[in-house]
Parts: sequence; C-alpha cells; structure tokens
Amino acid sequence: MTYSTCACPDALDRCGRCDVLLDFPGLHLVTVVKTDPGLTLEVESCDPVAGCPGCAVIATGHGRVTVSVIDAPWAGRPVTIRWRKRRWSCQEDACKVSTFVEQNPAVCAPRGLLGARAIRWAIGQLRREGATIQGLARQLGTTWNTLWSQIEPVLARAAHDPSRFEGVHVLGVDEHIWHHRDPRKRGPKELTGMVDLTRSPHPTARLLELVPGRSEKAYRDWLQTRGEDFRKGVQVATLDPFQGYKNAIDDQVEDATAVLDAFHIVKLAGAAVDDVRRRIQQETLGHRGRKGDPLYGIRHVLRAARSRLTPRQQERLETAFTAHPAHLHVEVAYHCAQNLRDVFHQATPAQGRRLATRLINTLPSCPIPEIARLGKTLRRWKTAFLAYFDTNGASNGGTEAINGIIELGRRIARGFRNFEHYRLRMLLIAGGLDASPHTQL
Repeated sequence: MTYSTCACPDALDRCGRCDVLLDFPGLHLVTVVKTDPGLTLEVESCDPVAGCPGCAVIATGHGRVTVSVIDAPWAGRPVTIRWRKRRWSCQEDACKVSTFVEQNPAVCAPRGLLGARAIRWAIGQLRREGATIQGLARQLGTTWNTLWSQIEPVLARAAHDPSRFEGVHVLGVDEHIWHHRDPRKRGPKELTGMVDLTRSPHPTARLLELVPGRSEKAYRDWLQTRGEDFRKGVQVATLDPFQGYKNAIDDQVEDATAVLDAFHIVKLAGAAVDDVRRRIQQETLGHRGRKGDPLYGIRHVLRAARSRLTPRQQERLETAFTAHPAHLHVEVAYHCAQNLRDVFHQATPAQGRRLATRLINTLPSCPIPEIARLGKTLRRWKTAFLAYFDTNGASNGGTEAINGIIELGRRIARGFRNFEHYRLRMLLIAGGLDASPHTQL
C-alpha cells in the first residue's frame, strides 16, 4: 500500500509537515509504502546545484542511484529508507573526479547498512534500557550480525577516545568472573575492572576499562599504559584486601593514598564470626549446623548490625549465647566484629580512627584464633585501613555497584563468547563510553 505525501501549493508538490516528521535536513519525503514487516520511506534531495569535491566547480546532473538504509523504528514498525541519491558529473578536464554521489552524514555513512539515527537509537537502548542485540535487531527488521557490525565500530571509536580518562582523581579496582568455560578457549575467567570514583564532573561511578586476569601485573600494566599524566592525577586509590593490587598501586601511583574498602573490612569480620560459629558447632555437637541448633538459628542475625536488631532478635542472641558455655567464644567474636563495624559510624573521623587503632592493636592477641587472624590481617593493612579516615570516607562501593551493573548486563545477554564484544558492551552500560560524539557521522 502506497501513500503519497500531502499536496502543497509549491511546484514540487511536497508537504513541509511530512518533512518535519522525516527530520532529515535537506531531504524530502516522496512516498510511504506500507509493507508486511514495516514501512518503506522514499526520500530525495532537491539541491539544484552541487560543487565538485575535487575542484569545487559546479557539477551537472548525471541521474540518480537508489540506496536502502535501516532507520529507527516508528510506531512499533521497522523502517527502511530508500534514498534516491543524485549522481553528479564534473565537467572540469583537469579534475581527477569524474562523477560523485551526494552524501548526507545525518542520514548514514557511505556504504552504511544502518542509518545514523538507527545507530543512535540502538546504542541508547543498549545503554539505558537493558536491551539485547537480538531484540533490537528484531525491532529494526535486520539480523544480529548486521546490527552489531554497524554498532561495534562506533563503540570502538568511543573506547579509543583518550578524553574519557581525563579528570580521574579517585580510582577503584575490583575483579569479577566473566565466563565459566575452558580458559584455553576464552582466556582468563577473571577480569580486573578499573572504575572512576571521582564525584565531579561525573555524579556516579563509571567503568574505565576491563583487562584479563586478576593479578598485580594486570593492574600495573594498565596503570603504566595510561601514562604519567593520568597517574599523577590519581589522588586516592581504593581496593579490596588483595596484596597484588596494593603492590601495583605502590609501584605506579605511589603519590596516591591507598584506602582499604570499608565493606570488605566488615565482610572479613563477618567471615571470622562465621568461622568461630562453625568450629564451636562441630566441637559441641559433632556435626554441621542443623535446624533447631542454637548457633545455626542465629547465623543471619550475627551478620546484622547490633544497632538494628529488634528486641526479639536480641533475645534470640542471648538465648543462643547462654545455651552452652563454649558459646562464649561466639559471643566474644560477635562483639569484636560489631566493634569493628562501629569504627565507620563514629561521630567524627578522629573518633573512628582512635577506635580502629585500638582494635588493630588488641585483636591480634585475642585467644580466639579466628579473631586473632582477623587482627593480624588488619595490622598488615593498617595504613590503608586508617587512610579511610583521612580521605573523607573514600570507599570502593561505587566499584561494587559497577560490578552489579555488569552482572545484570551479562544475565540479560545470556552470557558472552567474545571478550572484545563483552568489553565494549560493559563499558557502554557501565558509563565508561560516551558514544554520542561518534554517532554524528
């Protein structure tokens, strides 16, 4: 079914309102054809003259050539643009250009399969709406390979843009697993992710890069690749308690303050309490925790902050602690972990620092082996631990949030097989790429 454009009093018999809906400067809508999968829009320009790109001499018309590009969906239907391009011929004998075809970057790149508007739409859907390549290809009326072949170069150009590494003053690092296949086929399972935690000009954390491996070398090599200007700009570097990352920070950004993440400190304390609970469970009952066992029944309550416990939960703790004399070890471990948690909730940083220093000095001598091991770990990380109170509470929480976004993106895509594809997709959805300047073809 074919719909002609509205009649207008001008000689070309075209409707300006239809051209507004088309929204391609310099092009006019000629016809609209309703096909089974969607809509086909035929457009053309009305430029009476054109200058030769080689010599700028006015060229003469040499017919038209029709090309088809995929446009963004309209009214829930795939749209194809059939562009009747003008072909021009240069009459200047000294010019090396004989014929040329008109181009309009607002429509598409030369020999492009997708229009610029469709590429912008697809990238926006991937970035903000949790879409999949297959789902977008279905809406555009094309295939997965066609869509990705047009999007990937745009994302690659954005990834190579050095401006996205500017202004990084707080740097976070963490690792995650990106696949569960044979590493010989897909490479290392673990990736190291670097995150910009600077609050200004970006209000939220953004992923800077993903590199294969979880090691000192992976982080150190990336920092070295970034250049001296980048390393000098980093003032605070947050991390989890992994010595490899700490060594890389000390080696490459020695002027930055390394800060041990508060979440991981509390996590270490909670793990120590769990270890004590499991050991006492085995010593008193001879088996793992079961339903009805006093310590097993409070395993989740032990992880909660004591300031948030309800009266009923407090009563459950007291009942479990007094059920057996050996449970005193669990009670002591619990209060040690809670004191460590309280370090981050003091009225002033100075008070938090004093409490942290006292715990670092006393916990290694605790008669409970699991708590003593925790104290020795904190003593080994003393400088990075106490740096929390000198950096206005610098945290690696933004890095953990980025890991959550990455996990969601991987689940939506049902996994990835190609690392470069995975890297570009994760950089896009986690805010590390600004593709808008690179979609203006």
